[in-house]
Amino acid sequence: MSSELKTKTEKLEEIFRTMGRVLVAYSGGVDSTLLLKVAKDVLGDGNVLAVTALSSLYPERELTGVKKLIQTLGVRHLLIESNELEIAGFSKNPPDRCYYCKKELYGELLNLAKKESIPFIVEGSTLDDDKDHRPGRVAIQELGIRSPLKEALFTKTDVRQLSKGLSLPTWDKPSFACLASRFPYGEEITPEGLRMVDEAEDFLFRLGFKQVRVRHYQNLARIEILQEEMGRLMGGALRGKVVSHLKGIGYKYVTLDLQGFRSGSMNEVL
Repeated sequence: MSSELKTKTEKLEEIFRTMGRVLVAYSGGVDSTLLLKVAKDVLGDGNVLAVTALSSLYPERELTGVKKLIQTLGVRHLLIESNELEIAGFSKNPPDRCYYCKKELYGELLNLAKKESIPFIVEGSTLDDDKDHRPGRVAIQELGIRSPLKEALFTKTDVRQLSKGLSLPTWDKPSFACLASRFPYGEEITPEGLRMVDEAEDFLFRLGFKQVRVRHYQNLARIEILQEEMGRLMGGALRGKVVSHLKGIGYKYVTLDLQGFRSGSMNEVL
């Protein structure tokens, strides 16, 4: 561990010590897994509660991963129901869509934390999250949710390095964002559209692609994968297999984005 990362880690541990008890908004991703691990190590099992929201915006494979990680980490865990499509303004998919989602979710977590007599709710944002369009951050700040990784000046690279050092299986897990991020702003988010995206991405992951986004334009799918994996998709019979499967899901047109995978590509129009 570098001296810089060691200093940041010590700062993160000190932040948790000053909190005493925390509720961790837990998605099973790289950031929230590290956050939960450090919180448990510093505060002990009895002072940490992990909470995961069940939602149509998150694939079943993500929930399966969450359950395995919770068993590994050995912390108390609760699942809550979340239906973002019922939130006023969300399904119309405006550029500030994430604000409505986070406001609703963290409002529920605040009520739960109050019942559990837990003084702090924490979430896994890092310094890198300030580089993209993140309207959900406004809701987090309004509700007084803490972001210890960001407070300790962690970058995404720092999170992966420390996770690897702690032998967390998520250290090299691909980044993930909710399925609503696959829809262009202004296009309504529907249960059918979410199903199509979920099935298409799950198929590509099962084919062995490491990082996948299927951007949804009604009857057109725009596939984003890592640039180094494009040759594999385009070569041999695999291209036809992918086209056939995605058309079976409901897409009429299947395209490959030549820029490759990039987080937040839908924000490029803003």
